[in-house]
Amino acid sequence: MNTPPVLVTADSHLTLHYRISLADGAGDVVSTFGGPPATLQMGFGQLAEPLEQCLLGLAQGSRAVFDLEPAAGFGERNPALLQRLTLAALKSNAPEGTTWEPGDLVDFPAPDGSRYTGVLKELDERSALFDFNHPLAGHRVCFEVQIIAVL
Repeated sequence: MNTPPVLVTADSHLTLHYRISLADGAGDVVSTFGGPPATLQMGFGQLAEPLEQCLLGLAQGSRAVFDLEPAAGFGERNPALLQRLTLAALKSNAPEGTTWEPGDLVDFPAPDGSRYTGVLKELDERSALFDFNHPLAGHRVCFEVQIIAVL
């Protein structure tokens, strides 16, 4: 009697290897291959929701590669998420004496108590320009996964 394969469901706990890379061949963004595998519980935001959707229905022991267009991965870039803040507003959310350089990731409090992060793009004596898009927004990505165990 054959045992049916164990499949990934919306509430599975997983042990897996995964790699996210830019589809244009520019290299890995993150990879667990070659190191210890990752563990996660589906539906808890440990992996981006579009990537979790790719995992649904995969069998324990399977390996798959997904080529995701921006809309199916991390979304298109949204110009409205480029926002300029006054230098006073930036300083009010940081310890005194903090300095910033373009490329820095800066955390901000949200009204609901959560945090959000922006990439500092420009800084002058009066204001700072931040990009609040996901860093992979607007990029085609390759998502490779090897499902080691489904619990």
